[in-house]
Amino acid sequence: MTPIPLLTLPPKSVATAEPTAKTALESAQKNLGFIPNMYANMANSPGVLATYLTGYDFFRNASAFTPPEQEVVLLTISAFNECTYCMAAHSMIAEKMSKVPPAALQALRKGTPLPDPKLQALAGFTHVMLSSRGMPSADQIREFLSAGFSERQVLEIILAIAVKTLSNYSNHVFGTRVDAAFSAYRWAKG
Repeated sequence: MTPIPLLTLPPKSVATAEPTAKTALESAQKNLGFIPNMYANMANSPGVLATYLTGYDFFRNASAFTPPEQEVVLLTISAFNECTYCMAAHSMIAEKMSKVPPAALQALRKGTPLPDPKLQALAGFTHVMLSSRGMPSADQIREFLSAGFSERQVLEIILAIAVKTLSNYSNHVFGTRVDAAFSAYRWAKG
């Protein structure tokens, strides 16, 4: 189900976006073959779109997480925030690009424990960071580290939370429609 839009700002296109957002939309069109509805909506505030894209790029290309681990973090955040758009988009990316094991992807979508202990520890700690509003206990940090992760990766989860908060909340207020590219991965909270 698509959320009910709360904002009436029209989606931006390359023709209607401000110059800083226009560049980002042109890049998306070139790299993806389309402008995701989320980007078109976020482009109403170029700072939101630019901040999202910059943080997302750092998380994807400079974090110590593998692509499947990145998707575990992003899907955990999106499920926690009940973002139907991001759950669909990241489910497609998880399967087609990041090669998340099918059983792990299904667990993330259903909100059930992941079969891989390390990925479960990652999802669990990401959930702790969200539910505690960034105030995990020392024991929770130690448990995360003992699963094979680093202190730096705690900070990288915070980066992912910031990035996904921008996209999840923007999608909520716009009632962003899932793009055709992600439609096979529609999600509703179970």
